[in-house]
Amino acid sequence: MIKRLGPLLILLACGEGTGHGGSPTFVFMSKSSDTVPNEFDVYVMNSDGTHVVNLTQHVAINHEPAWSSDGSKIIFSSAGRDTTGRWHLYVMNVDGSQLSRLTFTSRSEMQPAWSPDGGKIALISNNDLYVMNADGSAITPLVAGSGIEADPSWSPDGRIVFFSTRAASSRISGHLFVISADGTGLTSLGDSTTEDGSPAWSPDGTKIAFSSRRETTHSQVWIMNPDGSAPLRLTNDSTGAGGPSWSHDGTKIVFTSNRDGNVEIYEMNADGSNQTRLTYRPTWIDIRPRWRP
Repeated sequence: MIKRLGPLLILLACGEGTGHGGSPTFVFMSKSSDTVPNEFDVYVMNSDGTHVVNLTQHVAINHEPAWSSDGSKIIFSSAGRDTTGRWHLYVMNVDGSQLSRLTFTSRSEMQPAWSPDGGKIALISNNDLYVMNADGSAITPLVAGSGIEADPSWSPDGRIVFFSTRAASSRISGHLFVISADGTGLTSLGDSTTEDGSPAWSPDGTKIAFSSRRETTHSQVWIMNPDGSAPLRLTNDSTGAGGPSWSHDGTKIVFTSNRDGNVEIYEMNADGSNQTRLTYRPTWIDIRPRWRP
């Protein structure tokens, strides 16, 4: 299925070095399957799955990394770096240097997403959707008090697609909504039965990739038009697949799957063809890959 020296990749990955060849293509969350649940670190790797590098080095708990719009920075959420126990947003260079904290509220901030123009960051704060300036200032609620919001993703023209339980039958199921960055134009892209999540807007704005259980017990990767029409399932994994992210040119999608007996990262063409495994880390859990802009 894939032509690569698997043992060499595993050796590189387990070494957790501080340097890497070339410029990394993906950022993702990873943890050893033997460690405490949720104690993830932020990693980067090259487009072929080689040179896997731990950027956060087991300091605190580090989740949900995302690229800046120009690919020069990585933003992520972290807990345990202060005495409050809350989650806050941090930003660093692609090599892990010049780490700085962006949020200082009394809430917990998670799941950041940088706007295409680089000026704004969407985020989840205490389960509500917020937006702030890229320097952490002017943090403002967009959707609050009507359920649980998660996983914001920006369109090229500045709208935000996100998961919400606001119209769901329970607080653990929900579907996708779109809203403008000024808080207007809230629109549903599904109904209370679709159980859609993890949306990712394509770079050209014509499609949204997402995870859904519409036709299967386990979540699969789908794409649809921005108005929710023409949904198309791309994966058919017996154990589930999800967390999609688009390549900068919109021709490929990276995602997570357990199809080979371990949670690994895969890529495929935007039509679902040529599904290829990128990581080979049998004692690690690799999730939430994000393609560099």
